[in-house]
Amino acid sequence: MALTFLLGGARSGKSALAVELGRRHDGPVAYIATAPRLDDDMRARIERHRHERPSEWSTVEEQQDLVAAILRAGDAMAIVDCLTLWTSNLLAAGDDDVTIERSSRRAAELAAGRRAPTVVISNEVGLGVHPPTKLGRRYRDVLGRVNQQWSAVADASLLLVAGRAVPLSDPLLHL
Repeated sequence: MALTFLLGGARSGKSALAVELGRRHDGPVAYIATAPRLDDDMRARIERHRHERPSEWSTVEEQQDLVAAILRAGDAMAIVDCLTLWTSNLLAAGDDDVTIERSSRRAAELAAGRRAPTVVISNEVGLGVHPPTKLGRRYRDVLGRVNQQWSAVADASLLLVAGRAVPLSDPLLHL
């Protein structure tokens, strides 16, 4: 049906928009959560997000196998929150860049081909300061390529800033 890709910085309104899109959907919603419960702060964030969404939505907690998580959503609208943590999880598990990008491409193509709508959230981490560590630079670069893969197959890509959405278009279509 439609793949919507939501991109933005921290606290830009991505998750709030995804939840609102889910609330407006006339049918079941599956929330795919990629956040690991690493510490008390992450556990509190996960619980806050859980309370922000309707209790009748199903939750699929999957930190690495995004293809399996999307398949588990079945015919429900899927909300993937988020590629930022998913990419980090794969880096922490020791996956190399090629493997991460291959996994991303497979998941993006699956999501784009679903009959039910899919909303995918990711952070834009390339607008800040140059990361001082090799791992930080690698993460920024890999996530940037992952974001490009998802945006390329999305029916709509939106950049969120201060709770407002700016549509992103393919620059080659305007040349």
